[in-house]
Amino acid sequence: MDDNTQAPSELETLTLGLLHSRGEVERLREREQLVSSLLGSVNVVLWAFDWQQQRVVYVSPAYEQMFGRSAALLLSDYGEWLNSIYPDDMEYAAQSLAAVLDSGAVEQREYRIIRGDGQIRWLSDKCFVSSRQTPDGQPLIVGIAEDITEKKQLQGELHRLATTDVLTGIHNRRYFFESAERALEQARGNGHELAFLLFDIDDFKKINDSHGHQTGDRVLQRIAHCGAYVLRRDDLFGRIGGEEFAAIFPGCDAPQAKQMAERLQREVQRLSFTAGAQTFGVTISQGLTSLGPDDSLEALYVRADEAMYHAKRNGKNCIVLG
Repeated sequence: MDDNTQAPSELETLTLGLLHSRGEVERLREREQLVSSLLGSVNVVLWAFDWQQQRVVYVSPAYEQMFGRSAALLLSDYGEWLNSIYPDDMEYAAQSLAAVLDSGAVEQREYRIIRGDGQIRWLSDKCFVSSRQTPDGQPLIVGIAEDITEKKQLQGELHRLATTDVLTGIHNRRYFFESAERALEQARGNGHELAFLLFDIDDFKKINDSHGHQTGDRVLQRIAHCGAYVLRRDDLFGRIGGEEFAAIFPGCDAPQAKQMAERLQREVQRLSFTAGAQTFGVTISQGLTSLGPDDSLEALYVRADEAMYHAKRNGKNCIVLG
């Protein structure tokens, strides 16, 4: 060592060490601020849950925006998360979270939440058991939650367009027969009864020719409303042709189904339409049949169709059993 070079004093060494430590602290603080900024800019919620203590130990900044609730309350009370779950989805959300302990991860779970302002939103919430544990060696579950409300709404709209008759708002032909096939299989599997109803509007072509297609559309819509009013919640109802409608009555024997058809007949007869200076009513002809031991859906349809046309030949505005 050169004689002119002096070893740093203890004070200098301490000072250099403090400056180095302060630099490390600043770098850590900058890194933490960067991470916090990044987490705050993404529209997902990252969270960590201590399973043993039943306590949320971390939630990212986006939580307050997505849930409309206080993160501080969530971190202090797990009940805050439970209170945010839509009641009908509470059991599923709790069970799917518990399932992570057995499977190691749940890639797809969707449930609804009630925001602090009362809005109902859909979440996709993926979660897994972390390789890191809590300080006392207990499982730590971590996850990422994303708001998928718009996606759900789009799916619902696409489903509605694919399954609904645009004019009347009831099931379209394809969806009606797909649903009817499932209802028939279920009835046969459970040994339950089932009835099939087919009807169309009497002299509908004359209505269109005399009063115009707009009036004809109103007739179709009002009759669809009658059917939706008369039918039970589990019944199927659809428009399967121009002026032709069909219904499935699960769990109904022939007498019960006939009572439903008679009620529909009366409701339609009460309808009144005005076109210009004219007022007119409409009637329907109905064919009704019940599920037999070896019946397919096609067999039911053919039998109901034959009965409906028999009703036409009998003077219309009546119900024929097939």
